[in-house]
Amino acid sequence: MCSNWPEPWNRHNRRFHPNIDDNPAASVNTPRMNHPIIRFDHATFGFPGTIALEDITLSIPESEFVGVIGPNGSGKTTLCRAVLGLMAPLRGTLRVLDCACEELRCHHRALIGYLPQKGMLDRNFPVTVLEAVMMGRYGALGLFRRPSGKDRDIARQALTQVGMDHHRDSALGALSGGQQQRVFIARALAQQPRILLLDEPTTGLDLTAQHSVVELIQQLHQQLKLTILMITHDINMIRSRVDRLVLLKTKLFAAGPPQEVLQPDILSQVYGKELVITDKDFVIVEDYHHH
Repeated sequence: MCSNWPEPWNRHNRRFHPNIDDNPAASVNTPRMNHPIIRFDHATFGFPGTIALEDITLSIPESEFVGVIGPNGSGKTTLCRAVLGLMAPLRGTLRVLDCACEELRCHHRALIGYLPQKGMLDRNFPVTVLEAVMMGRYGALGLFRRPSGKDRDIARQALTQVGMDHHRDSALGALSGGQQQRVFIARALAQQPRILLLDEPTTGLDLTAQHSVVELIQQLHQQLKLTILMITHDINMIRSRVDRLVLLKTKLFAAGPPQEVLQPDILSQVYGKELVITDKDFVIVEDYHHH
């Protein structure tokens, strides 16, 4: 247990409740609260001798766009692994699509589209763009079923949704970094998911490509009504696009509309000396700089 962490932020010296249903008028962009598609209830995750996330209570309704932020080592990756059903809670519960994570069945896992961090993907693997996207269908099909014409249509539709259908016969390795990231988002969409989980989707891209990818994610959220969890260091780029921000520092430190979470007194408690807020309210932290 990390007893030295500061208490989670609140405006009235009481614990900040992580669920938006306490204040449904907090943000005009916040969707109407319905049955949670992801629900942490006093959930603690970790490894022998190490607590990575402690006592998390958080509900995410369907169709919400949530940005997950926090310094390195704050538990963002653990949150991602937990939602994917790769880590069971040591204490408390986590339910995703009404399944406990340790019981997450294959057909439910297929409803979670996942974009790993850039370093976890081999972008020079010798496949075409369409072949790369077709890999997203295997989670829905199972290992021993061959894709059909319908599956190819779904893959092509996913490419159209990310603006890459005209590159379907191109070699994946011949594309720019931003184009490749669009293809991998299409691969996640080819699963026809209800939840889209994005782990640092702008890392390693130039500034123009970063903006293009984040705009695409926002468009997909609006058009497809997906529940999106986007883990990111890029606070400035997502602050005006997400419905809610979740700020982690081993515990759930704050959750709410961006304008409430991105307050200097809150951020300074989490980032400490790593934090710089410019005159134009740009947030810069030592482990990630974005102007």
